[in-house]
Amino acid sequence: MFTAEKERVNLNIKRFCSENGLAEPELHWSWIPFSGHWGISTSFFSMAAAEARQGKKVVVGQRAQEIAAQAAQFLGQPEGFEKVEAVKGYLNLYFSSGLYARRVVDTVLDEAEKFGGGTPTGKKVMVEFSQPNTHKAFHVGHLRNVILGAAVSNILESAGHEVVRANYIGDIGLHVIKWLWNYQKYHDGENPDEDRTRWMGGIYAEADRRFEDDPSVEPEVRELFGRWDRRDPDITALWEKTRGWSMEGFQQIYDMLGVNFDKIYYESEVEDSGKDIVKDLIARGIARDERPEGAVIIPLDELLGTKDKYRVMVILRSDGTSLYATKDLPLAVQKVETYHLDKSIYVIDARQSLYMQQIFKVLEIMGYPWAKSLKHLAYEIVNLPGNVTMSSRDGTVVLLQDLVDEATRRALAIVQAKNPELPTERQQAIARAVALGALKYSMLARDNVKIVTFDWEAAMDINGQAAPYIQYAYVRAKSILRKAGSDANASITPAYDLSEAEIELIDLISRLPREIQRAAEELKPLYIANISYEIARAFNNFYNQCPVLQADETVRSFRLRLVLAAQQAIVNSLAVMGITAPEAM
Repeated sequence: MFTAEKERVNLNIKRFCSENGLAEPELHWSWIPFSGHWGISTSFFSMAAAEARQGKKVVVGQRAQEIAAQAAQFLGQPEGFEKVEAVKGYLNLYFSSGLYARRVVDTVLDEAEKFGGGTPTGKKVMVEFSQPNTHKAFHVGHLRNVILGAAVSNILESAGHEVVRANYIGDIGLHVIKWLWNYQKYHDGENPDEDRTRWMGGIYAEADRRFEDDPSVEPEVRELFGRWDRRDPDITALWEKTRGWSMEGFQQIYDMLGVNFDKIYYESEVEDSGKDIVKDLIARGIARDERPEGAVIIPLDELLGTKDKYRVMVILRSDGTSLYATKDLPLAVQKVETYHLDKSIYVIDARQSLYMQQIFKVLEIMGYPWAKSLKHLAYEIVNLPGNVTMSSRDGTVVLLQDLVDEATRRALAIVQAKNPELPTERQQAIARAVALGALKYSMLARDNVKIVTFDWEAAMDINGQAAPYIQYAYVRAKSILRKAGSDANASITPAYDLSEAEIELIDLISRLPREIQRAAEELKPLYIANISYEIARAFNNFYNQCPVLQADETVRSFRLRLVLAAQQAIVNSLAVMGITAPEAM
């Protein structure tokens, strides 16, 4: 926002150093902690330390302060700044509050929906997330993965990276064969109803109970598995048809959540190439074939000389059937070589941390230098009230659709209380946006590696740190602008002393680009959840303390633009999290 002014300061400091026989400085600017004024700071400790190393008799701290004071005097009061000071070796420059406020507001309104985003980095990043198993229900246990992966993808894209959103579907394995066996025996010819994932999940839960309760079932399932391995055309055709039903159900859920993917991978596509990699690893002495008594293993600690760090990784069963590792190795290679990725991120449960370390280390041993660019983004589980746990094997599993329906019912009560005059259809649409926002925000407003205990009252709180509170701040801003009846387009420097509420709001809005970059670097949507809430909170303080429509014209003009900027910052921060800002609540 003040790039030109800062560059002029840089040039003048270098001129000061040159004229005074000082070495050319390496200037590293940082933001001064906000205390009612905006400013940037740099230090001269490295320059003073360099003089000490050259044999000059200087006390580093004193010399740094001496240089900073001389530089401050040389600069005077540069354009765009209202104060320059030297403090304990640091040179602090404070922006002109009125000019800074104008720049922030103008930048937001000029960039509109792009505000907060970074310049293109030229880096390509793949984020693999969701990874459901076909022929199973899509339950609440899947929700955090999808929401986290989608938000991280949005954040990376907003920060300037090219993002490839990938999904890896578990479409083969014993769970699929059990489903096919149960369908053939008890549901042959049936078609799924409109709620496909619920119907598919019901058949799976039924199949699993029969498999566990009746010893005679396992031989029949194993026989069917053998037919699948031989690619029996009848079984293959049924598998393809029913897999399609699952994918249709998943798409219904992704559409509801507003999530999309650029690439879909299937486990079945990398099974054969995985077995080829196993052969190669055995031939190279990396893997040890202990069949038929044992499996094919990679004794990582033995190979690397470590102890209990990577342990032993099994890459093929004793009967020659594949495991997750068999397929994850070729998939990692395929991803990087197809897309020429700079980074590949795996959004996977924290309980798989050791396994992911093993996969990355094996790829490194195989000679792939890009293995160091692979990243496991771990996340913890979600508990529902009463510590309800989720498992596809359990018929009492909490389905995602049921959670969304309950959230929508609760949100609808809020909408009806605040806007009873709205048409029913519009109330329903607003309620769905509020419901999905509440669910998403509750997952993102907590550190990835901490357990989320879902709480209805907290998630739907219109007065607390929750999506409905942020969404309502947006609606309030829309209401002010609608009543004003003007576009508030003319840029203006405030011709009055800004209040604390205005200064805080402007400061928080200005932080959004930095928070997006920080969230992208650390892969933490939590930072966006926090700044979004803080902007909404500051806007509500401003709303309650600073008249807009009734203010004098000079004050009114700037405050209208500030309302417009706050509205834009709120909607942009919500969008990065995948949350819709409704037009009314």
